[in-house]
Amino acid sequence: MVKSSSSMSDNLSGAANAGVDWFFVKHDKWDKALRTLRRIALDCGLTEELKWGCPCYRLNGSNVALIHVFKEYFALFFFKGALLKDDHHVLIQQTKNVQAARQIRFANQPEVAKLERVVKAYILEAIDVEKSGVHVNLKKTAEFETPSEFKTKIKEMPALKKAFAALTPGRQRGYLLHFSTAKLSKTRQDRVEKCMERILLGKGLDDL
Repeated sequence: MVKSSSSMSDNLSGAANAGVDWFFVKHDKWDKALRTLRRIALDCGLTEELKWGCPCYRLNGSNVALIHVFKEYFALFFFKGALLKDDHHVLIQQTKNVQAARQIRFANQPEVAKLERVVKAYILEAIDVEKSGVHVNLKKTAEFETPSEFKTKIKEMPALKKAFAALTPGRQRGYLLHFSTAKLSKTRQDRVEKCMERILLGKGLDDL
């Protein structure tokens, strides 16, 4: 039975992680709503860790869902959301370049309360997907757009071209998505410039 969203204590049934508590304090604008999403995820038996500065909910070491906050909304992010049925038509593809992930977006606590049972059902379905071992069929790296700003730079710098080619396909895709999602050429140029050193060091966009 799903608990009422009016119960906003931290009496959580799952494996809550005290190291994540600061996230909910920091985002006090949506504190109650974010804690509701936290409780639902933990009620589904997921463990909680801090990843990419956000509460991440995992099953046997695999990422299932994540709570993240934006300027105008907050969201529950499903790593394999493209594989969910979405019977309630609430999943959003953040950009056209996002392949596997999907979000449920919220603007306030009443919206979370209204969709609480739906959210829990989607998390449970996401758990089943993870247990099944099914993966999203991702586009090959060669199918991703390479922005002209990056093409110019690797043409000018053979060492950069060689270093990029040596990266894993996943790291290559990460950079190409990061570059191409910028709407302005100047922004794309800035992103390329900022990432060049990491590429030359053989690091991915999110590597430490």
